[in-house]
Amino acid sequence: MSRRRRYRIEYTDQAVEHLRGLGAHQRAAVLDSVEVQLAHEPTVPTRNRKLLRANPVAPWELRIGTMRVYFDVVEVPRAVVTVRAVGIKVRERIRIGRVEIDLG
Repeated sequence: MSRRRRYRIEYTDQAVEHLRGLGAHQRAAVLDSVEVQLAHEPTVPTRNRKLLRANPVAPWELRIGTMRVYFDVVEVPRAVVTVRAVGIKVRERIRIGRVEIDLG
């Protein structure tokens, strides 16, 4: 029986501010999805999780409907997923907080 490694989930202060800007239902969806999708094997690409091209936000993206969670992963000394930003996608642009970013 193999045991999957559990990753600790941490949020930057900036990501917490982004979460505060969301509605209650959106915030709950993000928190629930992050726990389910990123607590185990966060660096395995899936339909809703992918490695991004180099960008100033984070190397990984988790899609939750029109919302996007940007995160990075550290394996050592302990397994940690750090949520760096939470945004809303509108067409080809992402709104993170009050800033619109093109991650194209």
